[in-house]
Amino acid sequence: MSAAAAVTDRSYLDPTGLELLFLLLGVVALGAAVLVVTTRQLVHAALWLVLALGALAGCFLLLSAEFVAWVQVLVYVGAVVVLLLFGLMLTRAPIGRSDDLDAPPAQRAVAAVVALAVAGVLVTVVVGAWRTAWVELPGEVGTAEATGAAVFRAWVLPFEVLSVLLLAALIGAIVLSRREIGDEAGGGTGGGTGDGAAASGGTRPPDGGR
Repeated sequence: MSAAAAVTDRSYLDPTGLELLFLLLGVVALGAAVLVVTTRQLVHAALWLVLALGALAGCFLLLSAEFVAWVQVLVYVGAVVVLLLFGLMLTRAPIGRSDDLDAPPAQRAVAAVVALAVAGVLVTVVVGAWRTAWVELPGEVGTAEATGAAVFRAWVLPFEVLSVLLLAALIGAIVLSRREIGDEAGGGTGGGTGDGAAASGGTRPPDGGR
């Protein structure tokens, strides 16, 4: 029996160990993502986000995309989530239970309906497109060498355009933040000078009293 016939005879009702592990990681990622948006504590939401992103990295590893998996761990789990936690600590944001931040019941119902509709469309499209497809993944597809060659040869122009776009967004964010800081400093300086003058005028003895 040829390799193509063997692949065609494979059944989805007879999964392998890797497929079961992939399904388990997908369930963990989905459950953690649901807990991210339903928990009432910001720190718990960040920790559930770490679990969801870690499960996705495991899925990438099983798909032979090791470069994307380690980028997922280093950039998202190791940088974005840590930045979120540091932001919560440095800004002294409320990290306990936040019952006052709940959306009204009408908005929650609309959000749930939209989320279920989008999930249904995505599942229907993916299952319809890949129902009878079977893709064998060779080991060299997701390596750093193969990914770098694809990005910097075939996709170098879109990569550079995306880099310029992100740089423009970063510069715009810096300009807007510095403008707001300048406005606040200008408004606070005048008030502080007046208060200082009044305070010094009240405590300094008049010249005529010497």
